[in-house]
Amino acid sequence: MNPVISPAACADIAELRQLYYAVYGPHYPVALGTDPAEMARLIEDPYSLWLVGRCADTGALTASAAIHGEPGSRIGRLEGIAVHPEHRSAGLAAALTEALCAGMLDTGRLDSVYATVRTVSSGPQRVVARNGFRPLGILPNAVDLRSRESLALYARHSAGVLDRRNPVTEVPAPLLPLLRTAEAALGIRYPGVRAGSGPLPAPAPHGAAERLEMIEAPAFVRRRFRERFPCAEGWFYPLHTPNVLLTPEDGRFEVYAYLNRAGGYASLLTAHPDPAAAAAYLEPVTRALARAGAGYVEALVPLAHQEALSAFLAQGFVAGALYPAMRADGDGFHDYAVLSRSSERIDFRGVAVEPPLQPYLDCYTSAWASTHLPTSPEVAS
Repeated sequence: MNPVISPAACADIAELRQLYYAVYGPHYPVALGTDPAEMARLIEDPYSLWLVGRCADTGALTASAAIHGEPGSRIGRLEGIAVHPEHRSAGLAAALTEALCAGMLDTGRLDSVYATVRTVSSGPQRVVARNGFRPLGILPNAVDLRSRESLALYARHSAGVLDRRNPVTEVPAPLLPLLRTAEAALGIRYPGVRAGSGPLPAPAPHGAAERLEMIEAPAFVRRRFRERFPCAEGWFYPLHTPNVLLTPEDGRFEVYAYLNRAGGYASLLTAHPDPAAAAAYLEPVTRALARAGAGYVEALVPLAHQEALSAFLAQGFVAGALYPAMRADGDGFHDYAVLSRSSERIDFRGVAVEPPLQPYLDCYTSAWASTHLPTSPEVAS
């Protein structure tokens, strides 16, 4: 029997928390299913859409999913897909996902929606794929749910958006295999893209800027961030607000990041006075976040910014995903690369990968080996 799908209401919060506990247990690191205040805010948010499924016979809440948006951005995140264990294999996740996309993409409210999908089984990948989402890459060790899990990045675009991507002519050589993988997986083109000339930049000397202060005062960090970046030109990281600030003793640069201790991950958002000021110090920044509990650190970098991409690649970050047409700019769209680094051992042996995602996993493992394994001359020496 078809489920009854309707918008979530604040009166549903208690049932929703029970649903997420039944599906994910006590280790779900997302406020959407655990924090009543945050859940109420999302339900009432005019830029987001949260839908629930109920049993037509009993009225019991059996499934939930949301697309989370934000003011000033035309990108959303599909999150919180949950189906009660007693009601799986009935198409509930697919039905909710399609209804959400119809309400947010097909109506023109958003240009694209992305999802980070668990890889402990192939089911979540199949759900999003059946609803028009296509794989963009792999995020290794991206979240801690009892143990480290890798996530797959998928996205669905509104009609015509991928045809309006701004061209890119040059990228660092290590990124070329990822571009070719995306071309084959998504049916997009990077005509004439060439490898950048010259070696990757050298990181700061060991010991430089080692003593970083990390300020964990979310309200202060948000105020400081808004003062430094009153408009969006200096940063772009959808649906992430900084809650920590890292700076050396002399204060010559400030790095803004989002740290999620429950999930064991962090996102580098931007730096002041500009990202170049901290580019050579990504190593101590990453170590400081790892000491704070972030076993996975990621950065979102425009594909056209070769200097920034080269800085991350030079300090051990590996590009695992490519998000085409992520950011609107006038009549066109900019592509972005997702680069990450894990302080914990990456183990793909338990990962379930559907065939469309497999080329990205192969591409990542090759790039990781080129970055972190010694070459033959280095072994010989």
